[in-house]
Amino acid sequence: MTVTSSAGRPADASAPRQAKAELLDQLTLGVLELTSSAAWARWLQVSRRFHRYSFPNQILILSQRPDATWVAGYRAWVRLGRQVRQGERAIRILAPCLVVPEPAEGEGPPSPTLLGFRVAHVFDLAQTAGEELPQPVRTLTGPGSPDQLGKLARHAVDLGFDLQFKALRGARHGDCSHALRRIRVSSELAPAHQLKTLAHELAHAILHGPEFQGSRALAELEAESVAYVVCQALGVESRDYSFGYLATWSGGGPEAARLVIAAGGRILKAASSILDAKDDQPAP
Repeated sequence: MTVTSSAGRPADASAPRQAKAELLDQLTLGVLELTSSAAWARWLQVSRRFHRYSFPNQILILSQRPDATWVAGYRAWVRLGRQVRQGERAIRILAPCLVVPEPAEGEGPPSPTLLGFRVAHVFDLAQTAGEELPQPVRTLTGPGSPDQLGKLARHAVDLGFDLQFKALRGARHGDCSHALRRIRVSSELAPAHQLKTLAHELAHAILHGPEFQGSRALAELEAESVAYVVCQALGVESRDYSFGYLATWSGGGPEAARLVIAAGGRILKAASSILDAKDDQPAP
């Protein structure tokens, strides 16, 4: 579905700046609490077992399985309490073959020498079954107001973006392209998560145009912080997703709080732009 016109009059959800600032405080406290919990520690322990694949191997993985999320070898999955399902086809990547020469007398260990590459076989999480892995984020499943979603949709159009609700490949919930002037939101999400995702992508549209010089991590931290403030102001509880999302991009703990505070002015300005957008169109 492509949104090009009014979708009904949303309720007035504007909030005073002080109230929005308090929501930002709640966000930083929530991330701090999450990243000091036993559940977060277990997720970190598990996530460290997944290799960071080189760019060529990322291309190989996505070309063979576009919806891949967490990828590991057969034995790694067994150590995590999961088994590759019978009949699953492995994802073929290239693993380096390294040799470490004997150190010369009185010298430190020499750097390994690359002899070449061999084909290695890995499998995606969706190809396995067994113990549930800890997850830092949980997709929202609650209802969302069509009026509120309509207001955010009109704001996207007012910003000059084409808004599309459609099935997206892989685990992607949404995206924003300034080059294409396009925002997409997965049509397969629950209404509450569609609203949160649209708020996140609107933040990218407002804050992260070609002039933005920050990192991808900072952009994601700002966008999800805006989404949290917007959702809380609209009565949609998004902490189950937002806290973990922010922690994974920022590293969590005091560093996450510092980054949110440093970007607070930009976050509140973008949230106000979304929440306080005038709704002058008559209801159909």
